[in-house]
Amino acid sequence: MTTRATDDRVRVRKYSALGRITINRPEAIGAVDTPMLRAIAGALDGFRTDSDIDTVLVDGTGERGFCAGGDVRQLRAAIRSGDVAGAEEFFRVEYRTNAAIAEFPVPVVAFADGVTMGGGIGLAGHARVRVVTETSRLAMPETRIGFTPDVGGSWLLARAPGRIGEYLALTSETMDPADAIYAGFADHFVRREDLGAVRDALENRADPANPTELVMLFDETPEESGLVGAREWIDDAFAGETVLEIRERLGELARDPRWQREERSPASALAALEERSPTALAVTLAAIRSSRTLPNLRAALEQEYRLVMWFAETQPDMVEGIRAQMVDKDRDPRWSPARDEDLADDVVERAFAHPVAALFD
Repeated sequence: MTTRATDDRVRVRKYSALGRITINRPEAIGAVDTPMLRAIAGALDGFRTDSDIDTVLVDGTGERGFCAGGDVRQLRAAIRSGDVAGAEEFFRVEYRTNAAIAEFPVPVVAFADGVTMGGGIGLAGHARVRVVTETSRLAMPETRIGFTPDVGGSWLLARAPGRIGEYLALTSETMDPADAIYAGFADHFVRREDLGAVRDALENRADPANPTELVMLFDETPEESGLVGAREWIDDAFAGETVLEIRERLGELARDPRWQREERSPASALAALEERSPTALAVTLAAIRSSRTLPNLRAALEQEYRLVMWFAETQPDMVEGIRAQMVDKDRDPRWSPARDEDLADDVVERAFAHPVAALFD
């Protein structure tokens, strides 16, 4: 085993043919900032040129989760201080790292154990082999903070079955391991207690089995996803052309006795939408549908980069949402505007036309 010096919050090691990148910030559930993302990108660059490496494992430390996302408190502070360049750098490094994982020349295995949300999805969701455990809780929670799913999340959401992508994006609903596999955010379910054995197998294998075959030795079948039973009303409501139409249909479906006793229901979805930023909802709905037409992950990341910089440079809701959810924690954001009906007719067009530099060279 060799160890390479890097940011203390990102451990980089090599075990024979396995490269391992471990997020080591358990006190913040693995939340990543720009230096951490640079360290991850640097580790990937090193492994890419190492002819010994045939697999890369990305995992985390701590009992609570793999990665809760980007360090949004730092992001808010940068925007409030006028350091838009700092926010731009964060997103550029993050999205390029997401693309590097997806395009890596050897298989990347990711353990999305525990909390894996936002930026954590960007690190785990584009790996070749994505493992969840009974503790996994995955989400793209950006609309909670007046923002839009990024880190390639729009690409994954756009390819979920039916209208599951719109549902997960607009409501910020959390997925359990069965949901994550059903929605296309994960591939295999492995008990947390078996993750060590999977690591050992990846480190010490003496046969030519590939990482997928090794993980399959520990793979179990989770219970059926609750999203399967909810697909009927989700596909019905979230096919609406606009957020207002989706709200209206959810209100109608909430009166249907078939769905009233379910934890995941039209009423709970409607309640979630009523708490979200109208601007974030309108842009997010358009982003998911646009991503369905895009050719690849890079194109989705480029689209997301344009949208997030529009939010960072021109919109108050992201800063306000982070304040309400993560700083003051009063859970009472004051959105501007506060109602769908008050959105400017061209708000989506302006977001998609926002000028930015090229993300990829």
